[in-house]
Amino acid sequence: MSRITRRLAVAAAAAATAVLFTAVPAAAHVEVESDDAQALAENAELAFTAESESATAGITQIRVVLPKGIAPSDVTYGKGPEGWKFATTDDGYTVKGAALKVGADAEYSVVVRQLPDAKELAFKTLQTYGDGKVDRWIELGESGDDDGHGHGEGNPAPVLKLKAAAPGATPVAPSPSASASPSATPTAEESSTSPTPQAADSETEDDGGLSAGAWVAIAAVLVLAVAVALVFVRRRGGARR
Repeated sequence: MSRITRRLAVAAAAAATAVLFTAVPAAAHVEVESDDAQALAENAELAFTAESESATAGITQIRVVLPKGIAPSDVTYGKGPEGWKFATTDDGYTVKGAALKVGADAEYSVVVRQLPDAKELAFKTLQTYGDGKVDRWIELGESGDDDGHGHGEGNPAPVLKLKAAAPGATPVAPSPSASASPSATPTAEESSTSPTPQAADSETEDDGGLSAGAWVAIAAVLVLAVAVALVFVRRRGGARR
């Protein structure tokens, strides 16, 4: 009976292990889809799904680096999580807001003025959680990593494959780029390395010579030194007499 019991226990453990492995969800990743996935398509709506892979914190931000041929000024916000805001960056855009529920995926859409004439587009994505963790879906290639499942060391960027352009489709005129304006609140790095305009001017002037205040200080020291020297000479002369 003991042998039969042991064999049954081993068989049950093996079955349980098999169920666990088959029940493991697919590795998290970011997906992009579009019904307008065609080269040179205008006003194409792209839908993104950033899957959560954190068991302790919710997603708070999605940052996307746009592929060649799409300018940040050509992208407008469609829809996304309630309360989240869209903003363009130098090389793409961000969509961010209050942290989603733990385990909830971030789903949003954008509209692109015109897709470029290409076969596929890769949207490198940085996915940030409320605890500061960042998933970097930025790897390019056929499989994105060693095991082909977006897991392990490689994190494949979401890729949108495009159909060939429709007959007669042509590129539209480039949209006016947003005018570059200085940041109202410089970053900590800029504040620590870049002097204010007044400080920069002062440094430039000091390079050419001493300031008026410095000359006054030097003159005062010289006058004091001469006065001390005169007193010393007079005392020595009086002592000799």
